[in-house]
Amino acid sequence: MIDPQVGDRVSEYVLSSPLGAGSFGRVWKAVHHVWKDRVVAVKIPTDPHYVRHLRDEGVALQRLEHPNIVRALGLDPWADPPYFVMEYVDGCSLRALLELHPRGLPVETLDAVLHAILTALAHAHERGIYHRDIKPENVLVRGARGGDRRPVRSPDVRLTDFGLVRAEPRPTGSLEQSGSMDAAAARRLTGTLAYMAPEQLNGTEADARTDLYSLGIVLFEMACGERPSGTETPCAVRPGLPGWVDEVFTRMYARRERRFSSAREALAALASSTGQVWGRPDEAESSCDSCGGPTMADDCFCIHCGTALADPARCPDCRGYVGRDDRYCTFCGASLAAA
Repeated sequence: MIDPQVGDRVSEYVLSSPLGAGSFGRVWKAVHHVWKDRVVAVKIPTDPHYVRHLRDEGVALQRLEHPNIVRALGLDPWADPPYFVMEYVDGCSLRALLELHPRGLPVETLDAVLHAILTALAHAHERGIYHRDIKPENVLVRGARGGDRRPVRSPDVRLTDFGLVRAEPRPTGSLEQSGSMDAAAARRLTGTLAYMAPEQLNGTEADARTDLYSLGIVLFEMACGERPSGTETPCAVRPGLPGWVDEVFTRMYARRERRFSSAREALAALASSTGQVWGRPDEAESSCDSCGGPTMADDCFCIHCGTALADPARCPDCRGYVGRDDRYCTFCGASLAAA
């Protein structure tokens, strides 16, 4: 039924190259059939049974507007083929970065990536949306390249692939509800199982703590280059790590009742443990009304808590968030002269 090829047209876009596989479909890089500088990512389900999940992902992402979450741009689950159009992130996955650092990421990069994922999760959880498939493959880093070993000092991170999303806490029913449990995707099944919280395996209700457990495994992998085994902590495996890594990890990779209750609580603990002031305090021109963090005049969102700042500037064409002094949209290339 669904077997797209390079050069096929999907809605307004022409498929140019495959990017990889998501929870329930293949993701393609595509360009607009007229505006050649407009590049997007298009997910097309690989099986008719996945169309419902494609729709759920598109509906969920449309509710989330955050600088650390891939933006939804278009959706038609009833087209032939069904499709979901998303922001294209020109970079690589966190998995690709981990492969370049087999003993763990530089602490500065680890710290920034963790903070970005937590702010994205806090934004989603506070809107009743749980990802349920947190792993390195679903974290994109703009500007990073798989073959470049230089440290990514200020990573621009995007959380993606909400294909297993639940818009409210409810019983998962069984493992068969997960697209990653499909027998034809055995390789992907192993990766997903490796990051699953115990309650997901038991078929009980998922909530914010479920995502935090999975993120704890990702944190260990970012710190040590491998997933946790037994009771070892990151600092025991990689001597020299700052103590906060263990403090945060043990509150995520734990029994459900002992985990952080929310991503927001985890962010507060991270800030308290690291003493890190996110942003550019020496250059700050104002502060966020929500968390009090320093902000710049052209910031659209608070980088500390993800709250939208007053009257953020948006592209009149694709509705992407842009800098107030930008002349062209960095997402679609449209002129901002009339914005």
